[in-house]
Amino acid sequence: GEVPFTPEEEAAQDALEAAWAAAENDRLAADARVERNAKLAETDWTASSDVTMSDAMTTYRQALRDVPVQEGFPTDITWPTKPEE
Repeated sequence: GEVPFTPEEEAAQDALEAAWAAAENDRLAADARVERNAKLAETDWTASSDVTMSDAMTTYRQALRDVPVQEGFPTDITWPTKPEE
């Protein structure tokens, strides 16, 4: 049969699992920031001094910057829709 964990072993295993779960969120958050930065980079040209940025683009770029403060971040992200140029 199986030998049950001692309370100490159980606590140690719980701590390991919690650390792994926390690190998973860190990995997801890092991946999401990479994607967010790429989406911002795609529209950086709209911030040039010789281009007038549309209200829609301004709103989109701010929504991208706000992705990390979304309630579900990093496991449930609602990506904003890129406007037409």
